Amino acid sequence: MDYKQIADLIARSRKTTPSVVYVDGDLEGVDFRGRTFQAFGQGSFWVLIGDYDAVEAWLKANRRRVRRIHADVRARLSALPMLDLRRVDARVELGAIIRAGARIGKDCVIMMGAVINIGAVVGGRTMIDMNAVLGARAVVGRNCHIGAGAVIAGVLEPPSRKPVVIRDNVLVGANAVVLEGVTVGRGSVVAAGAVVTRSLPAGVVAAGIPAQVIKKAADVAKDKIAMLSRLRGRRG
Repeated sequence: MDYKQIADLIARSRKTTPSVVYVDGDLEGVDFRGRTFQAFGQGSFWVLIGDYDAVEAWLKANRRRVRRIHADVRARLSALPMLDLRRVDARVELGAIIRAGARIGKDCVIMMGAVINIGAVVGGRTMIDMNAVLGARAVVGRNCHIGAGAVIAGVLEPPSRKPVVIRDNVLVGANAVVLEGVTVGRGSVVAAGAVVTRSLPAGVVAAGIPAQVIKKAADVAKDKIAMLSRLRGRRG
C-alpha cells in the first residue's frame, strides 16, 4: 500500500471502540437480531462483542434487565482493526500487535510485544524479535532478523519520504534504529544500538551513532551473525 491509500483508508474509516462485554441479568427471551454487535449466550448470561457505543446504547435501553456487566474495552476510537491471524501462515506469539494491511510472509516468527503497522511487509522466514517496531510501509526481506527493541521507521508523514527497505538476509541488532528512506543492502549487519541515517550497501557491518561501515560482513565469524533456520516457522 502506498501512503495515499493508507491515509485515505484511515481518514475514511469509521472509528470504533472494540469491546467484549459480559452481561448478567434478566435476559431470558431477549432478541438481539438487527443489532450491529454480536451476541453469544442464553438465559441470564450473554457476551456482547462489537463497538462499545452500540453495546452501551443497548445496555442503557435495557438497564432494568441488567444486573451487572464487565466491559473489556480493547481500544478507543480505533481507525483500523488488527490483522486476522487466521490467514497468516507464520508463528505469531502472544502479545504481538499487527495492524490490518500488514503482510506477513510464510514461516516468519513474530515475537511477544512486536508491533507491525499498516502497509509493512515482512518477507518469508524472517524473525521480528521482542518489542521490535516496524512502522507503516516498512519493508523487510526474507530470512532477516530484526532484533529485540529495534525500530524500523515508518513513513506516512511527510509523504515525500521513501519507506525503509531491509533487503534479504540482514541482521539488525537489538535496539538499533533505521530511519526513514534508508535501504540496508542484502546480507548486511546493523550492530546493536546503531542509528542508521544513510543507506548501506550489501554485505557490510555498520555500527555507531550515526552508523558507519566498520567492516565487511564476510569478516565476521559466521557463528556471531548466523540465523538459525530451525527457529523459523511453525515446526522449527
